[in-house]
Amino acid sequence: MSRKLKSTALYLFLIMGVIIIAYPVYLTVITSMKTPQELSQSFFALPKRFNFDNFKAIVTNSGYPRTVLNTLAITVFASLGTIAVIPMVSYAIARNMWEKGYYKYLYFFLLAGIFVPFTVKMLPLIKVMSVMDMLNIPGLIIVYISSAVCEGVFLYVAFIQGIPMELEEAAYIDGASTWKIYVHIVFPLLSPMTATVLIKNGLWYWNDFLLPLLTLNKSPDYWTLTLFQYNFKMTHAINYPMIFAAFLLSMLPIMVFYVFMQKKIIGGLTNGAVKG
Repeated sequence: MSRKLKSTALYLFLIMGVIIIAYPVYLTVITSMKTPQELSQSFFALPKRFNFDNFKAIVTNSGYPRTVLNTLAITVFASLGTIAVIPMVSYAIARNMWEKGYYKYLYFFLLAGIFVPFTVKMLPLIKVMSVMDMLNIPGLIIVYISSAVCEGVFLYVAFIQGIPMELEEAAYIDGASTWKIYVHIVFPLLSPMTATVLIKNGLWYWNDFLLPLLTLNKSPDYWTLTLFQYNFKMTHAINYPMIFAAFLLSMLPIMVFYVFMQKKIIGGLTNGAVKG
C-alpha cells in the first residue's frame, strides 16, 4: 500500500470519527432551539429560527442557580483536595517503595483498587456513608477525593520516579527539610501530571451522575446539574427541546474548558508514560 493511500485512509477514518462524535452534539444543539411543534415535524431538520426560549426557561428556573453552585462547589473543593492529597502520598511512596517494604505493599494495594468496579463497592460505600451521616455535599467531596487516589497514585508515582534524586540531595545538603523540598522543588515539577489529574478528575466530578443520585437525591437543595437534568426530565417528559437545552447548558462549560486544556491532558499523560 502506497504512502498516499495510507494517508487517505487515515484521513477518512479520522473524518468518520469526527462525524460520529460531532453528530450527537449537532442534534443536541438544533433540538434545544426548536419548539415542540417543530420537533414533531422533523427531528433532524434545522430550526426555523434561533429560539432561545428553552434556555431562558431553564436559567430562570428557581432551582437552577442552586444546582450550578452545588456542582461548582463539589468540583472545585474535590479538585483542590485531590491535588493536595494525591501528590504527597505518591511522593512518599515513590521515594521509599524500593527501600521500605511497607510503601511497596501500599503502592500495589492502591494499584489493585483501580481494578475494583464501582458496582462491587457501591452498596458497602453507601451504607458506610449513611452510618457516618455523609449523605451530603461534604461527604460526597470526601468520597470523590478518596476514589481518585488509586489511579492518581499510579500516574504520579511513575512521574516522580523520573525526577532526578540529585535535585533533592542538593537541597538536603543545603539544609532543606523534606517538606520544603516537596513544596519548593518536587511539586512544581509535577505540574504536567497535576494538570492531567486535575482536568481528568474535574471532568468526572462535574459530569458524574451515579454518586450524586445515591447520596444527594433526597432534597432539591443538594442537587447537582446531572440530578437537575434527571429530575427535570422526569417532570418535563414531553418537552424534549427544553430537556435538550438543559443537557446543552450542562455540557457547554466543560466542553469549552476541555478545548483549551486538552494539550495539557495529552502532554501530562505522555510525560507520565515516558518518565516511568
